[in-house]
Amino acid sequence: MAVEIGHIQAIYRYPVKSMAGESLERTSLGWYGLEGDRRFAFRRVAEQGGFPWLTASKLPALLLYKPIRQDTSPDSNLPTHVMTPEGKTLAIRSDELRDEIMGRFGADVQLMQLKQGIFDETPISLLTLATSHKITNDSGIPSDVRRFRPNIVIDTQQSEPFTEDQWVGKTVIFGDDDSPAVQVTLRDERCAMLNLNPDTAQSTPAVLKTVVQLNQNCAGVYATVIRLGRLSVGQTVYVR
Repeated sequence: MAVEIGHIQAIYRYPVKSMAGESLERTSLGWYGLEGDRRFAFRRVAEQGGFPWLTASKLPALLLYKPIRQDTSPDSNLPTHVMTPEGKTLAIRSDELRDEIMGRFGADVQLMQLKQGIFDETPISLLTLATSHKITNDSGIPSDVRRFRPNIVIDTQQSEPFTEDQWVGKTVIFGDDDSPAVQVTLRDERCAMLNLNPDTAQSTPAVLKTVVQLNQNCAGVYATVIRLGRLSVGQTVYVR
């Protein structure tokens, strides 16, 4: 039996891995997550391990780059340009953007595009407002759910944090029967990126320390897609 747990409060996608995200009112949920989510990433050319991607944990300033689309784009889900922290607009595939990122990072990088997305674990991450509020409040910083870089933020209309942990192994449904749905697979173990302010890239180490103390370094959950469809802010959310 499906139990109503709240509604979608916000939807975010991140066209370029570790760059600024964008808030959406509605979008499509596909087999590889939200359309256009994390389809690009910069690869660390010298890295030979299993995780070659350049992320904000290695270069915090990446958070300040904003992927954008020009009117000439044939695909409204993919960026054509990136706005730099200084306000310059550079084509996403340009040598100028690559050189700027490489200069900040101090080593060679290469832009990659993967149709199936470039994810740490699974294509979808879920977070409740209660979890976000508890962590930021206990850390002594203003509440800002963007710090957690979720795909779908759920307002459970209750104050108990970390209820997402109870969804592992269950199905989360967005809307009525035959609506889009995901299977929750594991808790979201956090890293130092959680400390970074999305507007300034300044680090507040107390945030990750708080997550460790409150919930074994986990905040939110990962999920895989099991039914496609449209997502929209305000949609009722169920767990089965």
